[in-house]
Amino acid sequence: MPVAGALTGALVWGLIWYPYRVLQDAGVSGTLATLITYLLAMLCGMLMLPGAWRELPRAGWWALLLVFCAGWTNFGYVLAVLYGEVMRVLLLFYLAPLWTILFSYWLLGERLNRYGYLVILLSFSGAVIMLWEPHLGLPLPQNIAEWIGLSAGMAFALSNVVSRRAAHLSLQIKSYSVWLGTILLAIPLLLWQGGLPERLLAIDAQAWLILGLLGIVLCCSTFVLQFAIANLSANRAIILFLFELVAAAISSYFLANEAMQLRDWVGALLIVSASLLSGKLLAVSKS
Repeated sequence: MPVAGALTGALVWGLIWYPYRVLQDAGVSGTLATLITYLLAMLCGMLMLPGAWRELPRAGWWALLLVFCAGWTNFGYVLAVLYGEVMRVLLLFYLAPLWTILFSYWLLGERLNRYGYLVILLSFSGAVIMLWEPHLGLPLPQNIAEWIGLSAGMAFALSNVVSRRAAHLSLQIKSYSVWLGTILLAIPLLLWQGGLPERLLAIDAQAWLILGLLGIVLCCSTFVLQFAIANLSANRAIILFLFELVAAAISSYFLANEAMQLRDWVGALLIVSASLLSGKLLAVSKS
């Protein structure tokens, strides 16, 4: 079930860039769409699990750290895929396994065995084959959107590790942390941009329908992902999430008319193989 949850969450995030771009084309900015969808997701969570707020008094500093790193993961991801090249942004985002190795060693005492390093090598080989652009050089950030994607990937790795470290927190409060953190980071940028009431009134019925559906999907996928993270080692979870690259590559072909070349299919095959082989990835405690 945790593996299925991680792959399901990766599938959702490999597709979710498209409705946000549709909303942007309809006049709803990425920042406003993020705020509305995460508010709706939190409202949906409150209706489903109203008692989770009782945990807040004993949540502690780990929950506060989770709020901000998970918030930037989601907010930064949306901004990066809206204003950057989707697959290139995702490559930089999914340098996260490197950061996960460091964070999980420092905070969880985890280290990889030889299978773990093999799976990471296989995953990154697939990513490089899919996304390498000779005229751009190495897959390093070329613009602000790509730097945002890289930083969001670092936050993603840290949030996964912190989620496991904060074992005293329930699945529900961890999910609330994701929604709350994203909302708190989106609000200042919206206030700085100004004109919020007028922008809200300009949203049409079709856009509201998309926003509502996205809120429900985000609510469900957050629960699923937090369940997967809580029951998998941090390093194994981050590898399974690489399946998002495959979902994004295929969705960009069908939804944005971006044709996949032979190298894209080869890279996708390597990443899927790495996800399937991740069953042999074992996290061993230093103790």
